[in-house]
Amino acid sequence: MGISFSILLIAVGAVLAWAVSAEVSGVDIQVMGIILLIVGILGFVASLVFWSSWGGFGGARDAGGGNQTNIIKDDTA
Repeated sequence: MGISFSILLIAVGAVLAWAVSAEVSGVDIQVMGIILLIVGILGFVASLVFWSSWGGFGGARDAGGGNQTNIIKDDTA
């Protein structure tokens, strides 16, 4: 679950929990909103915790040969 999806869950959960007053038989919409809100918050925190371990698209990559020395012989003299 990414950060953007977590924020979406938080927003939908908040709307269902506090802004919707409709009633559905057998389903408590406010409780569903609170559950979505909690899941979104947990997903957001997990995304932040694992953010540094994920390389991403622009992450640093080892090109190899870090200890390699290039010697150029100059025979022009």
